[in-house]
Amino acid sequence: MSLSTITLPIGFSPCPNDTFIFDALVHGKIDTGALRFEPVMADVEELNRRAFSQALPITKLSYHALGYLLPHYQLLRAGSALGYNCGPLLIARRPMSRTEIGKAQIAIPGNYTTAHFLLRLAYPEVRGQREMLFSEIENAVLSGEVDAGLIIHENRFTYAERGLVQLCDLGEYWETQSNLPIPLGGIAVQRKLPPTIQRQIAQLLRQSIEYAFQNPDDVMPFVRQHAQTMHDDVMRQHIALYVNEATVDLGDAGERAVRHLFGEAQRAGLFAIHEPIFV
Repeated sequence: MSLSTITLPIGFSPCPNDTFIFDALVHGKIDTGALRFEPVMADVEELNRRAFSQALPITKLSYHALGYLLPHYQLLRAGSALGYNCGPLLIARRPMSRTEIGKAQIAIPGNYTTAHFLLRLAYPEVRGQREMLFSEIENAVLSGEVDAGLIIHENRFTYAERGLVQLCDLGEYWETQSNLPIPLGGIAVQRKLPPTIQRQIAQLLRQSIEYAFQNPDDVMPFVRQHAQTMHDDVMRQHIALYVNEATVDLGDAGERAVRHLFGEAQRAGLFAIHEPIFV
């Protein structure tokens, strides 16, 4: 290895959509030149929190968190989880009225997740949020520990068979209000990295995603390694839901969706956008 090699920690979650798109990048299946990437894997809310201390030069972030962090991070056009019919779901053991939802204790997968932002947008009267690891929410609802739960990722494929009911599809709510895809999470790089490195990372991530699309069977062992209790069909459904053309490149609709989400957050008084968003 050359003395000029640069190793960069890169944060992403163990969820199938992330391991699918990052496998080629972190395992040398594409030519990364002088750059090497050291995976730092954690739940997305943990990654959100680490980014507030600028712990990682490259990281997966919820779009909600990114809005607060734009003074320090910029968004790559590749790597986003963004699309239609893929938003978070509000679930419970039984149907609930809007009044009941407003008074309910609701498990959320983190204060800075885009799921929580959408809950606040759709139900501004809700006050009983309780943070939990996303994978624990379904069981907390089933046990009665909380009245309702906001689920993301693969739980959308399992809640109904466990007897739970959907109160609201927050992705559908967003799409009805905006007529745009729902921006859930993206990959950001620190602004202090040299611009040439930022652009190189952007291109390499795109190549990694294209490699995964072209060689899905080759990347699946890494996906399975970090989703050990998940059946293959659920893993593939998860990937198909969150990895799409917008993951390769946001495109015009994706960029408009991101700007619209940040605009809604500004109108809600959460943060103000002054810096350029995209690399």
